[in-house]
Amino acid sequence: MVETGAVSGATEIVLGRIVDPPDNMVVQHLMDDGLACVVRKDHLDVKDHLTQEQYEAMKHVNVLPPGRMRAGLFQALQQRGVKREVAVSVTHFLAVPEMIAVSDYCATLPRLICQRLARDERLKVLPAPVDLGTFPVELAWHVRYRSDPAHRWLRSLIADVAKERGLPI
Repeated sequence: MVETGAVSGATEIVLGRIVDPPDNMVVQHLMDDGLACVVRKDHLDVKDHLTQEQYEAMKHVNVLPPGRMRAGLFQALQQRGVKREVAVSVTHFLAVPEMIAVSDYCATLPRLICQRLARDERLKVLPAPVDLGTFPVELAWHVRYRSDPAHRWLRSLIADVAKERGLPI
């Protein structure tokens, strides 16, 4: 939260998974999301689904934004006894499609992101080989924006879009 500028109020709104927000932040739960896998559409070893054995044998692209701890997916895999070999880590989701399209790598990403990536004809989106659970998608802002009319309108718009396009909880 500090890195985004949200704690100081320099950044007006943050969307994502908010962990341990400080007292000067307001957090609103929007929806829950889950995880899915993305592979190259013509991957020779992967057809309509991924087995745990296939998943563990593959090399993976990992998205690790700057300043983030190894949490979330790392913890979900560890809790379920699933192993994964990370071949490369990138700092943004936009780097994933190009890396997957030209390799036999796999990426495990939020389902909402996978919905967008499914439009790329070079890629195939598949369910994760095991249930990796869900995680909250939240909106956060500095308390100074709590009553600002324009800010309230924007938060309301984001909440409406999340409800309309969100995944079932």
